[in-house]
Amino acid sequence: MPKSSLGSVTEFLQTLVSCGGEADRMGSAQPSNSALAKVLDTDEQQTLLQAPASQDLPQPDQNAASTLANSQLEEHEARMQAEGEAQDLRRRLEVAQEQLAEYAAQREVDAKTMLSQAESLASLVEQGGGPDLIPYLGSLRQGLQDSAVEARNFAAQQRADVERTKRTSHQAGFLYPGGSEARLKRMREDSHPVGLTNGSAHTDGGSAEMETSMEEDERDSEPAAQASTSGSSSGPGSFESRAQFIPLRLSLDERRLLRLLEAALSVSEYTDKVDVLAVRSKVQRIHLQIKDICAILSGLVVANDYKRGQQLITDRSFKDNAPFFQECFELGRRYKVMNPDRMRSEYGKLVYMLMDSADSEIQELLEFKCVRPLRTVHRLLEECGGLAMLKDPHMTTATAEIVAGERPRHEVQRDIKAKERARAQLARKYKSFRLSEDDILKCLYSISDNNSYLLFNRDPVDRMLGYLKHYFAASSPDPEFSLAIQGGSSGSRLTHNHERQFNFVLQSLTLWREISHDMFRLWCTCDDDLLGGQNGYRLTNTGQGLNRVQQAPNVQRVMHSILYRCQQRIGNWVGSAVIHLGDHNVPNALMLIDKYTQVPRILNPVVLVLDALPRLIRDPQLKAYIDKSFGDMEHCRKLILSDFFKHAFDGSGADSFFDAGSCIDGRLTSAWNWGSKLEKKPYYPVFKLAGFTGFDGDFK
Repeated sequence: MPKSSLGSVTEFLQTLVSCGGEADRMGSAQPSNSALAKVLDTDEQQTLLQAPASQDLPQPDQNAASTLANSQLEEHEARMQAEGEAQDLRRRLEVAQEQLAEYAAQREVDAKTMLSQAESLASLVEQGGGPDLIPYLGSLRQGLQDSAVEARNFAAQQRADVERTKRTSHQAGFLYPGGSEARLKRMREDSHPVGLTNGSAHTDGGSAEMETSMEEDERDSEPAAQASTSGSSSGPGSFESRAQFIPLRLSLDERRLLRLLEAALSVSEYTDKVDVLAVRSKVQRIHLQIKDICAILSGLVVANDYKRGQQLITDRSFKDNAPFFQECFELGRRYKVMNPDRMRSEYGKLVYMLMDSADSEIQELLEFKCVRPLRTVHRLLEECGGLAMLKDPHMTTATAEIVAGERPRHEVQRDIKAKERARAQLARKYKSFRLSEDDILKCLYSISDNNSYLLFNRDPVDRMLGYLKHYFAASSPDPEFSLAIQGGSSGSRLTHNHERQFNFVLQSLTLWREISHDMFRLWCTCDDDLLGGQNGYRLTNTGQGLNRVQQAPNVQRVMHSILYRCQQRIGNWVGSAVIHLGDHNVPNALMLIDKYTQVPRILNPVVLVLDALPRLIRDPQLKAYIDKSFGDMEHCRKLILSDFFKHAFDGSGADSFFDAGSCIDGRLTSAWNWGSKLEKKPYYPVFKLAGFTGFDGDFK
């Protein structure tokens, strides 16, 4: 984009506040949208905030009217705050009850297991004992000992949580983070420590079922062998369903508009102005929202077409440019879905602005909708009558992700040529008057982009699953590398024996894999919840700053379907099945998506370090260091893996079981907590030698 155009965006966004007076100097034409002009004119702001009749009242009466208005406003805010606190407390109670039920169910399973062992032991005693008596005694004793340790640690954690809550409440003056600062926004005027929740302990049969449902464990080969992308994602029968959530790749012209949108958002202070508690009235809030939305919209037009933007400032008629605005915002959303590492600071402003633009009052002033559905592969093929291509058997070859790895060059070239031939064949076969070859290739490239996304985001989870199954066994732990954890020790909030922790990690990684596999679907569903305009949000201090707390029923439904699929595949479930969404832990659907896009950022560096160990020991000096410090390469690898599988899944990372623990969200919280303490680990120098720089990546 030319520098002059970018300068126009910056200059315009900085001077738009005075656009009302500027419009008067530009000509005598009357604004076409007088209602919008009334909101945008800065001179009107104070008038909007005062009752028109109060200007004619005597000064004492004006003071009395102002006092009455302020008291009514404070009463309304107090009622909204109380409603927000009640909603949050109700959610906490629901989660606590659910976790208590799960904890009780687990205790029932454990009690039945020990009862069965006791009955078997009694039967053996009646028969005169024998060599089988000792193993039964040992098993029963171990079960009772584990239960006693777990109960003792759990009670200690409960007491510590209660004392911490009392101390925090006394010091801060409120019962939970953000309770006293809750504010409801866009609301219609009418309108754990409860147990370790370990779920059902895995049996050997459950573990075997899990192993057969995933890719087979090649124990005789290198466990980190490159996973195939084609697996469950590229089958011919899956393309039609996947294409509904795969965005189209951006064209060259669309990328120019994307740069324009990013430039406008980078200089915008939308959330800084709108999401503040200083805004005390609905009129002020709408005033700020409209002004900042119009600033961004007008800046886009000015940078793209100066004359057209000049007319827009004069007339303030945004609906004439509605297709242009909708295209800019849609391609920004589409680009983010395909590239989650991009627009990490700008995308939040874009989504929150579009959230506000979906409000009925703001739409009435703008006279158009800023949001249109995402352009997907399925939508394009459906419009052009080309859906039959998704069922073609050549689709797998035409969209496969080719991984070079350590394969010979001629094999890689052979796969590339086969892929190119399949694309050309599909383009010739399905082109028509309505569907051009370029459109077909764009669809194929977009599906290939999805496969590439899965390679870098889903496959690291598959690699960690492979390491878990290769180096550890549920039923026969290595005493030196046992995965057993105890609550209160090394920061752990959970108490698991080796088998239970193995299964807990196994199902957590499986859940992350399925979420990564369905991430594009979650993105599209997130758009429906955030931008649909059906439900409002509360601006609440969640303990991590002010956040928009909003329910997300569609995303919640998809998450529960993914969880149910994992539970059916695994058979039994260790830990809580609570999904935090729409509370202070995960305020809205955007935060949920952002949390799970961190999974590959956490796992990828670990996988790369583990894969780099064979290369490091080729250097004699590095090999000597690893042998001296860790014994050998395999010992070093098992040390890293055992520490990760224990303390990245130990329920740590927060002060209560509501915020961490074994719930669905708490598993990822523990992994974050492990990453924050990596530099204190004895194997951290190995990470640095392998090229590790951090987990966050680039925010540009």
